[in-house]
Amino acid sequence: MTAMAGPIRALGALAAAAALALAVPNSAYAAQGILNVNGQDYVDPSGCYGFDWFPASITNNTDAIVEVHSGPDCTGSVEWLVYPGETYRTETAASVFVL
Repeated sequence: MTAMAGPIRALGALAAAAALALAVPNSAYAAQGILNVNGQDYVDPSGCYGFDWFPASITNNTDAIVEVHSGPDCTGSVEWLVYPGETYRTETAASVFVL
C-alpha cells in the first residue's frame, strides 16, 4: 500500500458524501393518498395548506403524518398530529403541514 492510498480513499469518500448531500434536498416527497381539509381533497399532498373555516375538519387518508398549526402558513405551535386514518376537528388552528 502506498502513502497516497489513505488520502485518496478519504477524498473519494468525501466526494461521495458531498454528492449524496447535494442529491437529497432536491428530491421531492409527496404523501400518497388524500388529505381532506374542510371538504377539499388534496391528492398526494405535500407542504402547507391553510384554511379559514371554523370549526375545521382534517381527515388524513395518506401515508404521512399531518401537523396541525395554530398560525397561518404553518406558523405557530403544533396543536395536534393527525396520523394516517384519523380525523381531527379544531376551532383554533389555521393551517396543516404534511410531513
